[in-house]
Amino acid sequence: MAKYDKADIERRMKGAVESLKGDLAGLRTGRANTSLLDPVVVEVYGSMMPLNQVATVSAPEPRMLSVQVWDKANVTAVEKGIAKANLGLNPMIDGQNVRLPMPDLTEERRKELAKLAGNYSEQAKIAIRNVRRDGMEALKDDEKKKEISEDDRKRGEDEVQKLTDKYVAECDVAAAQKEKEILTQ
Repeated sequence: MAKYDKADIERRMKGAVESLKGDLAGLRTGRANTSLLDPVVVEVYGSMMPLNQVATVSAPEPRMLSVQVWDKANVTAVEKGIAKANLGLNPMIDGQNVRLPMPDLTEERRKELAKLAGNYSEQAKIAIRNVRRDGMEALKDDEKKKEISEDDRKRGEDEVQKLTDKYVAECDVAAAQKEKEILTQ
């Protein structure tokens, strides 16, 4: 049976791009964005839970995040979890809410964040190239086993390269948009 599966290769490349977009969404810009708190985990009820499972996160103002904690007993745990996440945010408890004003980003911090966005993009491109390598090897294996002809292998390699180019370009566009957003807001 042939090892090469174009749909699987495309799915894996698409997954790398989606992962990159998730990583970029977590990068802080000057504006409040609820996805900024996605990586935060909170110790409640004796276990570590994602913040979104113990509270509702909203952005009532452009430079403020609000975390509405469902159980009043967890407010201090949520505050500690946000502080531990090293996001550069200073949580303020307001009853059952935790308010997070967004401080202005310094020029140096903006450049660091833009560089980090570039690193995320490069990691996604490496993942895409690894998928390409797997696809090329599968095509060569299929040809060795006489399951496909040399022409089919070459056609398959062209398809894999076109997919690679397409998804690498998507990574470049996503990273460029995020860098522009970080440097201008």
